[in-house]
Amino acid sequence: MEQMKKIPVWQKFAYGCGAGGSNVLSTVFASFLLSYYTDTAMIAAGAVATMMVICRVLDGVTDFAMGGIIDKTHTKIGKARPWLIIAAPLMCIGLILTFRVNANWDETIKLIYAYLTYIFVNCIVYTILGVAHTALLARMTRDPKERNTTSTFSSLMNGVVGLFVGTAVSVLYLRLGWEWTGVILGVIAGVLILIPGLFCVETVGMDETALEGPGKPIDDVPMGTQLKAVLQNRYFWIALVLGTIILLINANAIAFQIYYCGIVLGNPGVMTQLMVYGQAPGLLMLLIMPYIANKFSKRIFMAGSAILLFAGFAVTGLAGANINMLIAGTILRSLGVTPMFAGLYAFCADAADYGEWKTGVRSEGFMASSQSIGSKIGMGLGQALPAMILAMAAYDPTQMAQSEKVASYVRFGFGWLGAILSVVLLLGVLAMDVEKYLPEIRAALGEPKKPPM
Repeated sequence: MEQMKKIPVWQKFAYGCGAGGSNVLSTVFASFLLSYYTDTAMIAAGAVATMMVICRVLDGVTDFAMGGIIDKTHTKIGKARPWLIIAAPLMCIGLILTFRVNANWDETIKLIYAYLTYIFVNCIVYTILGVAHTALLARMTRDPKERNTTSTFSSLMNGVVGLFVGTAVSVLYLRLGWEWTGVILGVIAGVLILIPGLFCVETVGMDETALEGPGKPIDDVPMGTQLKAVLQNRYFWIALVLGTIILLINANAIAFQIYYCGIVLGNPGVMTQLMVYGQAPGLLMLLIMPYIANKFSKRIFMAGSAILLFAGFAVTGLAGANINMLIAGTILRSLGVTPMFAGLYAFCADAADYGEWKTGVRSEGFMASSQSIGSKIGMGLGQALPAMILAMAAYDPTQMAQSEKVASYVRFGFGWLGAILSVVLLLGVLAMDVEKYLPEIRAALGEPKKPPM
């Protein structure tokens, strides 16, 4: 069956390139944006935190809207691919504009510019990219094993690009400045995002004769009906919560990392070393994920990953200025967090099938918006929380030496806060039991629906 076909390796790689392009934004924003705003653009940490929280409200609106738009998109190449092609140049422009704040501007002008560019990149461009890329996996095949391996390719590319960006950005902005760094990152992101839009193939739902219900074309299902069906899907809410927590944990740790190296360790150069240890081990973990996920379940694999995350943050919380303990905790954190992204992508695709099976209404777009909303909320809170904590600690970027209060707050944010959130994540993963329904779902939905004779 076309909808259960195997996905060629080159298409899996092409799909993964989209995740890599997305991670250019995620890594640079999580690792460097807060520091750029506070230390280079000289915007107050409290103002940055407020901006990031406010933008999360708008994100929820745009993500739902984009999910509905994708579900109503009808082109010869599918529903999701056209939007990836549109997102590619917009991401390039957005990254270039973000890193052009002039520190000499009036404080109000700087904040307005930061708001406008942050909203453009996060609430518009990243929304288009995130929803379309997640929806694309659900439309490439119904085979859950193929989805698992394709999502693994996605996470591998995500990790490789994150490793490159995390280690290269420090060199780029020190040598070229932030403006040229934004140009280089924008071009890289745009090219990577364009690849799945041009080369992946949608098969699920491409049958124009497919019917929903008593002779009603699927494409004619009102957007309100699709939204209602998705909101009744409990896995939509689980995906949203998991996406939020995973990105919150990751973005919070990465945002605090640069402050930890500078304030607690007194050596900002360690940042590059930690970025490598925070990415590379997780890529090795992905190599065994398809085997475990297909033999047992994604839930078992992700639960084990959550336990590794907790252990990593606990070791980091105890490390203080001990470099060896800090590296050990960072490696454990990498082994835990990287597989989470792969599991979540595949989970969203399975949840879309579950929703169609339960309600008769298929909606990859709205289902994908759960992951996009969750990831944006998580990434935003992961950037805003460190800013809030720094503001509460009275962090002053103009001071060469920070107070012990600031150092203790940074240690908590980089270590024990992540450990607490990892326990919450584990509880969410245990509720992710959609795989028990997949045999019945495949039996019911594996064959394309045919019009009545």
